[in-house]
This record gives sequence, C-alpha cells and structure tokens, in this order.
Amino acid sequence: MSAWRQPSLQWRLTLSLLLATGLIWLVVVVMTWLKTEHELLELLDAHLAQTAAVLVVQSGEDHDDDFTTAQVLHKYQLRVAFQIWHQNQLVSRSFEAPEMPLAPLGQSGISDQRHAQKSWRVFATPGRESEEWVIVAELQSARDDILNAGLQSAIVPMLLAFPALGLLIWAVIFHSLAPLRQLSLSVAQRHPDARQPLSEAVSVEVLPLVHSLNRLFEKMALQMEGERRFTADAAHELRTPIAAIRMQAQVARGSSQMADRQAALDAVLQGCDRASRLVTQLLQLARLDALSPMPGANTCDAVAESRAILADLGPQVLAKRQVLSLEAPDVLHINMPPGLVGVLVGNLVDNAHRYSPEEASIHVQWSALGRPQLVVQDSGPGLNALHMSRLGDRFFRGPNNGADGSGLGWSIVRRLAQRFGLQVQVDRSVQWGGLRVVLTWPDE
Repeated sequence: MSAWRQPSLQWRLTLSLLLATGLIWLVVVVMTWLKTEHELLELLDAHLAQTAAVLVVQSGEDHDDDFTTAQVLHKYQLRVAFQIWHQNQLVSRSFEAPEMPLAPLGQSGISDQRHAQKSWRVFATPGRESEEWVIVAELQSARDDILNAGLQSAIVPMLLAFPALGLLIWAVIFHSLAPLRQLSLSVAQRHPDARQPLSEAVSVEVLPLVHSLNRLFEKMALQMEGERRFTADAAHELRTPIAAIRMQAQVARGSSQMADRQAALDAVLQGCDRASRLVTQLLQLARLDALSPMPGANTCDAVAESRAILADLGPQVLAKRQVLSLEAPDVLHINMPPGLVGVLVGNLVDNAHRYSPEEASIHVQWSALGRPQLVVQDSGPGLNALHMSRLGDRFFRGPNNGADGSGLGWSIVRRLAQRFGLQVQVDRSVQWGGLRVVLTWPDE
C-alpha cells in the first residue's frame, strides 16, 4: 500500500492498469474454465455413448456360457470400462470393470456412480436382444486429468504472459510520461531571473499545465520587476532627503546661534516628513505591483473614503490657506477594493495642494450619472501639453520644482488606473484655470 499512497503517477497508473487487467483476466479464466469444462464433459459423454453404440452393434450374437474379459492393449485402457449383461448375467467386461453392475440394470442414460472407492461416469443402454444391457464407464479422475490438461494449455500461457504485460504497461506509461519529466527538468533547471516562457511543443494533455506555468512565470517576473523597481526607487530617492537630514543635523550641532540651530532642526523635521511620505508612496507602489487584477471582486463607498482622506489632508491644506471642497452624492458604490479610492483621491489632491500656490482652490467631484466619475480640479498654474504627457513617469516633477514632492503620486494613480481599467483624462480646468483630472470607471 505504500507504493499506492506515494504520489508517483507512474506507479499509480501501472498498479491501476495491472489490477484492472488482472481482474479482467480472472473473469476470463473463470469463464474459460467453466466453458471448457462443459464442452469437454459433453464431448467425453458423447464418446461414452459412441462406444456404447459400437458395443450394442457388436452384441446380440449368441451368448454361450464362456465369460469374456477384454485384453489390455494400452495403459490408458484401464481408465475406461465396459460391461455387457444378459438376463442379469455378466457375459463380457473390460479388465478394469468390476463384476457387479456399474449402473443399475434397466436404467439407461448418463449417471455418476461409485464402486470400490472409485468414481465413474457411466452410460447405460439396452442391447439388441431382450434383457441385454451395455454399460460403458470412465474413471472420473481420468476425465479430470483431461480437463486439467486442456485448461492448463489454455490458461498457463495467459498467466505466464501477465508479467510480460505488466512490464509492457510500465514501459508504455514511462514513455508516455516523458513530457512531464522533461517539463519538470526544465522547471528545475530554470534560472530565477529567466523570463522566456516554456516551450509549448508538448502533448495536448500537458499543454494546459505549460500555459498555467507560463502565466505564473509572467506574474512572478512582473512581481520581481516591481521589487527591483522598488529597491531602485528607494535607493535613488531616499538618498537625497537622508543626505539633507544629515547635513541639517550637522549644522544644528555645529551652530552656536539658537536661531540657526532652530532653523536647522526645522529643516531636519521637514526632511523626515518628506522621507516618511516618500516611503509611504514607495510602499503603495510596491503593493500595487503585487496586487492581482480582480475588478468587480470587491466594492467600496467612494464618497465615504473620499471624505476620510480629505479630512486627513485638511490640516496641511489649511496651512497654505487653500480651499478644499467636495461635491458628491451621499453614497456611491464602485467596483474597487476598499482603501484604493482613498489612495487615488489622496494622491491627486496632495499633488494639487503641493503644486498650487497659497489661497488656491482644490475641488473634488464625484458623479454617479452613467459610469462613476471622479474629477479633481485646482486653480494652480497647470501644465503644458508636454508635461501632461509625462505625468505618471516615476520621479517626474512639473516645472515647479520648488514644491516638496517626489513625483511618485502620479505613478500611483496611473498604476491603479491601468490595473482597474480606468480612463484617465488630463487637461486644463475651464472653471478653475489649473489642472483638471478626470477618472472614469468602466461599465459594470
């Protein structure tokens, strides 16, 4: 049973086919045995009847008082016996036949009898004369020997061929599973950084597995690429704020003036805030790169998430004396996992806040007519067509480089839009004069 429980497909198939074949062969052997036995017994009974018919033809001559015993001419002759009775007197018999009737006189036909601890198959028939009976018998052991010899000649070759059949089944299965072994070898020898798909020149049964593995390798390559980008982005972008924090800390330590020291410490706090925000955005990008595309799998209340994120951004917006407004229905459910709407709105509003001057206006609007739509507008300087086309490039920042940003906010927005099939439109706001961003959700 240990061979059956092990996960080897080769052994499972081999044992299954051998068990099924052995069961079928057992049924065939039993049927062959029964059929051969039936036919052979009928044939031997027919021989008894034929022998009796010959004796009947030869009997009927004048019987004298001499008792006749047939000579033994062949060693197998002792297996067959005959008797001829006339008027209840035994007038002739074979050497093996007893002196008492092998079958009751007056009872014709086939019967099984036992004499002297021997079993006989007996055929009795009336002779040509009145009160004459011809009895022919055959030892049952002799009939069994004939039956066993006949069955052995038919069944023994089948039994001897069974191991050869098992070996052939094993070889055929081994050859048939060669594509799986080759596929396993290819996967085992595959380099972790390999991006080329597995060859699809395989059998039809293995092709779905190859397709699934290729899709898995493609997802793994994208995930690894995202991790590489995250590492590169973090190393590239964190270098500047960390260096600035270190420099300002050195200034604060070496300054003897309280005002200079306070200014340096304020710069250190600003650098920490920038580094913290940068790490947060990098982690958001990393999570988005690892997120599986499942549009429609979850829903959220876009208005509730927007209110929550705008409340979080309120203090920094008020610090620049900017006006932040929201226009939306009470409830709006869209197909997007909870939390991601807050990421979209937060990055768009944060960009508008950072790149707009003091006392600017930022307006967020949700529309539920037809397809869900998010519109974010501001009264800032806006962008020209060339800069608009580059929005979403990692670490790209607009011409107002003095703003405290990393350029990752739009990368996050573009990534979410690509993952969930959102339409992104960027142009100049007619009403507010600054940038206008429109995100439209696909049909449900």
